[in-house]
Amino acid sequence: MQASTYLPYLAVIVLYAVVAIRFWRSVSQQTKQTRSSRHPTLIALGLVIHASLLYQDIFIGDLNLNIANTLSLIFWLTVLIYWIANFKNELQSLQALVLPPAALTVALQASFHNNVIVAFANDPLFVWHISIALLAYSLFTFAALHALLMAAAERSLHQKTPFLKLTEFPPIMAMESLLFRIIGLGFFLLTLTLISGMLFSEQIFHQALKFNHKNIFTIISWVIFGSLLIGRVQYGWRGRTAIRWTLTGFGVLLLAYVGSKFVLEVLLNR
Repeated sequence: MQASTYLPYLAVIVLYAVVAIRFWRSVSQQTKQTRSSRHPTLIALGLVIHASLLYQDIFIGDLNLNIANTLSLIFWLTVLIYWIANFKNELQSLQALVLPPAALTVALQASFHNNVIVAFANDPLFVWHISIALLAYSLFTFAALHALLMAAAERSLHQKTPFLKLTEFPPIMAMESLLFRIIGLGFFLLTLTLISGMLFSEQIFHQALKFNHKNIFTIISWVIFGSLLIGRVQYGWRGRTAIRWTLTGFGVLLLAYVGSKFVLEVLLNR
């Protein structure tokens, strides 16, 4: 690839980095983290360029969902979810956790050029399955990062040294409410992912559920998030309990999809 080809990727990385750096500068100067009118605009511009790069690398020609493209797409959706949620919930503190990994995945997308062509890309059921799955993964990524922000807020509230040094946090109750709304929606989409996956598997392989690494960890994650939602309703789970279950469920889901792709594409080079 020519050097000029990398410029759009660099532009997205810079846009995400500029917002994150401006945010961290306000933290280091111990100034109040007020909402900047420029930040949503800069993030929106980054999202637009990022989307065009994803379209170019994934959808032009054969459907190419290698691990770098997949991670970049998941974090594009995660940043988009953050960008939308921030208008109502004032989550600018979450910039510290959302934007740096998003910039990293764009760098991976630019440098990782393996072609992992997806079979059955023209099958409507498969398209629905993969679309719902990616949106579910993005919601749970957002939920995990939000849970980390809640953990930092909890430590600060109890006069402990937070691992994320911010000058202010959103109200704990508001953060908790948003976390469970995101998890509830993510759980619904993960359920649809499992159902559509079984229907597709039955249609193609005449076997509704194959007990492979990916499916087993996905089901375990589904059980964890379902248990968390039940615990919230039945027993009022909140705070540290909700944070631990969220991060555990996300970790298992990460093993289910990204872990299997990493082993196949990076370690085994398939």
